[in-house]
Amino acid sequence: MQAAEMARLAVLVCLSLALEAQVINGLLTNEIKGVNKTEQMQTTVNASFTNALNYLNEITEFKTTAAPVSSSKSTAEAHILQERDKKPEDKVHQSEGAGTVQREVVCPPLGLKSLRVKDFQLSASSSERSGLGPQRGRLNIQAGLDDGDEYDGAWCAAVKDKNQWLQVDALRPTLFTGVVLQGRNSIWSWNFVESYKVQISNDTETWATCMNGTVEAVFKGNNDLETPVLGMLPVPMVGQFLRINPQSWYINGSVCLRAEVLGCPLPDPDLPDPEPVSTDHLDFRHHNYKEMRKLMKEVHDQCPDITRIYTIGKSYTGLKLYVMEISDNPGKHELGEPEFRYVANMHGNEVVGRELVLNLMQYICREYKKNNERIVRLVKMTRIHLLPSMNPDGYEQAYKKGSELAGWAEGRYSYEGIDMNHNFADLNNIMWDEKEMAVDKNKVSNHYIPLPEYYTQENATVAPETRAVISWMQAIPFVLSANLHGGELVVTYPYDCTRNWIPRADTPTADNEFFRWLAMVYASSNRAMANPDRRICHYEDFQTEHNNIINGADWHTLPGSMNDFSYLHTNCFEVTVELSCDKYPHASELPMEWDNNKEALLQYMEQVHRGIKGLVRDRETKVGISDAIIKVRDLDHDVRSAAGGDFWRLLNPGEYVVTAWALGYLPATRKCHVGSEPRPTLCGFVLAKTPQQRALEARTKGRKSVKDLQLRLRDEQVRKLRISTKRLNQRRMKQQRRGQRRR
Repeated sequence: MQAAEMARLAVLVCLSLALEAQVINGLLTNEIKGVNKTEQMQTTVNASFTNALNYLNEITEFKTTAAPVSSSKSTAEAHILQERDKKPEDKVHQSEGAGTVQREVVCPPLGLKSLRVKDFQLSASSSERSGLGPQRGRLNIQAGLDDGDEYDGAWCAAVKDKNQWLQVDALRPTLFTGVVLQGRNSIWSWNFVESYKVQISNDTETWATCMNGTVEAVFKGNNDLETPVLGMLPVPMVGQFLRINPQSWYINGSVCLRAEVLGCPLPDPDLPDPEPVSTDHLDFRHHNYKEMRKLMKEVHDQCPDITRIYTIGKSYTGLKLYVMEISDNPGKHELGEPEFRYVANMHGNEVVGRELVLNLMQYICREYKKNNERIVRLVKMTRIHLLPSMNPDGYEQAYKKGSELAGWAEGRYSYEGIDMNHNFADLNNIMWDEKEMAVDKNKVSNHYIPLPEYYTQENATVAPETRAVISWMQAIPFVLSANLHGGELVVTYPYDCTRNWIPRADTPTADNEFFRWLAMVYASSNRAMANPDRRICHYEDFQTEHNNIINGADWHTLPGSMNDFSYLHTNCFEVTVELSCDKYPHASELPMEWDNNKEALLQYMEQVHRGIKGLVRDRETKVGISDAIIKVRDLDHDVRSAAGGDFWRLLNPGEYVVTAWALGYLPATRKCHVGSEPRPTLCGFVLAKTPQQRALEARTKGRKSVKDLQLRLRDEQVRKLRISTKRLNQRRMKQQRRGQRRR
């Protein structure tokens, strides 16, 4: 079914639901007045519901049936979770049991969590202070370390009584179906609402309280600060305004809450479509592990000539880490063609990057087949590697809860509880310590730094996913990468770790200016970041204070980040992109996230062609020299040539003095000019062997040449890491087999 047809269907569904809800609301009003209408209500609801569904079945492909539902309260939370991975148009859910008919309607969130609901749409009976005003009553909003500022972690009423309320203006008639509640985010105070009522209005003058039969419905709230709790309305209600009216709260706390409201906006010819639809007809929904594999296979089947699927390892539970390669010659490193990667879903509950990478696969395949010049050029000139999920275990955990109930941290870590965001080896302090102790600081290596000994041991706290990514980095000469996260709108660049463990301080690399360029390319072409009117996500203003980019260590120190490790252990430059204020948006938000990021994803990939590239060759044999060091004067960070002798050095426009050197060869120096166009300057080198090397080769003819000490140490540590990883994987497989036999 096409998107337009599905959109029309959604309107029809909402109309039928609105009709049903209006009938039920009216009948409940009569019942409250003392009129016994139970039998009439059951008959009318059955008839309106059945007639609406029959009509829909006749005119669309949408098939469903009216099923009886038990008069006892259904497990609404389970029902909403079953709908989590459906497309936003599929909003109807049926359940069966004996007794009267009752509808279970599943609607998407209005967008308090995602900030689609604006601050002016939120109001309250009272507020403790401006920093705890209604604009802060958003599900998952995070506060700073200090209570008392303008960006605190909830809405809190000024007084503690049952007359307090948080109000949401949906801006249009809406079928309200549920509320998700959460306590106050704080490390200093303990505040949450334990029970509440819900009221609906069309004009803020007349309010109808949500009823459970003949009594006012009282919904269960929270028992802690962070766990989201879903309350489904017994009967969906239509109105423009919804109020959450707390009835009880933590005995030693205040009336404080964060919330999301579920509702289906009804059609209004005078208002724009509340759900913007992308013109790119991609598979906009959340994909669990099986669906992700299926989608990747579908893309490969559609574009077999330019795609390849491979795995780089397994998660702790045995889920494979799949990578999609896109190239005009997949499966092979082509001399002179740079290697690029996107890594997403390192934190399992940060799902926007995962879905964007899957969308990107589909988009490149489709546009390549359409002969889109930009995409064809990108595919032919770049070898692209896309890892949609580095943490499939964590994602599956978050996916079971769904977008509104996973909270801020559910599924963030690996199965073992490891935060992979600082699980890589801390090479920063190794380099800094060596420079402090060295007499000649120029002799301290600034690149290809070996793994520390402790990191290679079996008992090292290194996740199998981290080990797999490190091996992947060592196998492919990546030039540029981005690590896709969520929960903020900002691009961070290395270093992520501060010197001397200062909590936050600007800690630049030798390539600080180019890293700032990379970050700005993404930030300036991301629609959400570039919007001058956007609201801050949580408590830091990255837009006006930092122009949407920040040195990672100047945000918060993070030893062992993938960005820093990639820069110091390999040739690859990498930044972290915080893609969205909402870590886990509802499926209805995904088209907007794609439109916000599509151009940024493409432009960032194109930056891999900036700077210089070339081939380092032996003067006599003309064969490429691997592991040759490429030095740029006044930049204290080198890169090395790949196995075939080709190299890439990312640089801003300008004139550079570049030197190439390899063990046993005389160094060669030349000037290279880098232009402003996004294409590399050719800057190759031909090296002559030293007299000592010629004599050595004459004496040891036929033997392998010796690598320099830094490379030998690096290779040895890599070998140890792979051995320990293999042993750990074997042990884990045996444990899993024993567990399966016991079951």
